[in-house]
Formats: sequence, C-alpha cells, structure tokens
Amino acid sequence: MEARTSLVSSDGPMQRTLTPLRVLRGVICLLVLLLTALMMLVYCGFLTAVVFRLFNLHYSRKATSFFFGSWLALWPCLFEKINKTKVVFSGDLVPAEERVLVIANHRTEVDWMYLWDLALRKGRLGYIKYILKSSLMKLPVFGWGFHIMEFIPVQRKWEVDEQIMRNLLSSFRNPQDALWLAVFPEGTDFTEQKCIRSQKYASENGLPVLKNVLLPKTKGFCACLEELRGSLDAVYDATIGYKHRCPSFLDNACGVDPSEVHIHIRRIPLADIPTSEDKAASWLMDTFCLKDQLLFDFYSKGHFPREGIEGGLSTMKCLVNFIFVIILTSICAFLTFFSSIWFKIYISLVCAYLASATYLDIRPSPIVAF
Repeated sequence: MEARTSLVSSDGPMQRTLTPLRVLRGVICLLVLLLTALMMLVYCGFLTAVVFRLFNLHYSRKATSFFFGSWLALWPCLFEKINKTKVVFSGDLVPAEERVLVIANHRTEVDWMYLWDLALRKGRLGYIKYILKSSLMKLPVFGWGFHIMEFIPVQRKWEVDEQIMRNLLSSFRNPQDALWLAVFPEGTDFTEQKCIRSQKYASENGLPVLKNVLLPKTKGFCACLEELRGSLDAVYDATIGYKHRCPSFLDNACGVDPSEVHIHIRRIPLADIPTSEDKAASWLMDTFCLKDQLLFDFYSKGHFPREGIEGGLSTMKCLVNFIFVIILTSICAFLTFFSSIWFKIYISLVCAYLASATYLDIRPSPIVAF
C-alpha cells in the first residue's frame, strides 16, 4: 500500500492549465502532423517502402528510415521545444549505433512516443519499431505509417500472434539493417484496476506481487530473443516515470502534461540473458521486480539514480528538420492540387493501396536481389 500511495501522490495537480490557446495550439500541431504524414506516406512512403522494396530490402529500409525519421523527429521537438516538457535520462550511457531490443514499462498510452526522444539522440529514430495492438493499425493515415515502418501488430492471443510475430521478426535478422525493436511486456498500460487484477493473479500463482508495474507477459519477449539473438547487440531496459501526472495523448498535443519525463536506461549484454525460454522468462520477471523497486524510489525521491547522461535537443537541428519536412510536404501538396488529372488518379490509387495493404497486412517481397 505504501508504494501505491506514493504513486497516487505523484499524480498531483496539473502543472499547466488547459486554456483555449493551448487547445488551439494542439489542434494546429495535430493538423500539421497529420497533413505532413499524409504527404510523406503518399509521395515518399510508397516509393521507398513498396517500389524500392521490390528490388532491395536493405536500401528500402534505409530510405524509409530517412524520410520517416525526419517526420517522427517532429514529435520530440513538439514535446521538448514547444510544450517545454523536460526529458531527463539516467542510468547507462548507451552507444549510438547498436541493434537492440528495448523493453519498457507501460505507464500510460503515450510511453512509446517518449522513446522517440532517446532514439532521436542516438540517430536511430527512423529504425525504431514497436510491437503494438492491431487496432492501432486501423487508424487512418497513422496506421498506414505504422505499416510502412514495419511495426508488428498483435491481438494479444498468443495462438494467433505467434506465427505473425515470428515471420516479421525473422525479416529483421540482417545485421546490416539498423534496428530498435521496442516491446512493452505488460501488454497494456498501467491502471489501479489492472494492478489489482495483476496482484491477485500473482498471489494465486506464487509470483511476485508488484505495485508499480503489471506482471510481464513473457512469450513475446522470448520469441524476440529467439528470433533475433544472433543479430542483436544488447537489450535496453527502459523505466519511465512522469511528473506530475501521467499524460494522455491530448495532454501531449496541447502541452498540458507532463512537466517532466524521466527515463532510466540499463544496458544488458545479450550474454547476460539466458538462452532457454524458461530461464529467459524468469529473467524478465526479475527485471520487472527491479523496475517496481526503481519506480517506488522514483515516486519517493522524485528522480532516478545517475541522471544527466544525455543532453538536450539542438534547437537549430529541430528547426532545420521542421523546415525540411514542411518544404517537402508543401511541394507534394502543390503537386497534388495543381497537377494533371492522371497524376491525381495515381495519388488516389496510392492511397487505396496503402489503406488496403495496411488492412490486409500486405508487404511485398523483393523480386530482384542486388
């Protein structure tokens, strides 16, 4: 009960008030992000992730990561430069160029967005991929982007998900392809009600009773290790805490919360993780016990140990990237509205393809190898 009290007290009053100006700013930001995403998908995504993929998978992924890494970089810039959210990294200083599996606690619906802040600093933003619930792939426009960036959709039913996961994971084995694969082993975001159910299950099955995280689901994690162990450099154990409230998506867009995001990183070499599934599952359970204690200390002290391992984002780089994305998408928009009828038909067909390919999970295979 002590840990839960600390958790509730950390969800104190909002630091910023939701004013009409903030709502307007949030709407404008979302419209810009939506329109730039649409233009990027139709003009760049189709060429790099579909046409290029027919000839060379490696260079298709590099080109896709360049354009969509530029677009994704708008989000950390929104958080840190416009919303003035303070992002604090602590723990291990990780190298810039590693192929890694990232495991994180799932405190709220936007945890995965704040991993972009770390990936951007490491030059891996365009290469980050998530295992996420399949319903998110059905989102208009954004779902197309998740598909093109090769996120892995799951229905949270292992008998359905296993083969889909393994098929996609096996395509990530090439060590020449940069990779950050992010997994949230809890399978859902943390709430008090879910925590109570998780604790009840733990008590009935002789498992650790956790207070600040849910019991992790081990099968997906073990499948990732089994399929990719030979091509990964490390596992990054990320623990995320918020001040002073856990944000929702609209909080992020309008700049209401959070005032601070704290991310603690532990770098674990692959050699330190057991190879057998049972022992790897036990290792993951032990890791979440450590997360539980780490979060208890964070809620009590207000910070993780060994802070300050990463610097802030460069305002100039954020501005240059923003100008690049806006100019590129403005050109694309001009072509869309002021081109010939045949070009408009082409754009319509591309949109139809992206929508159907995302819904049916169609990914073309290379027909020519170089």
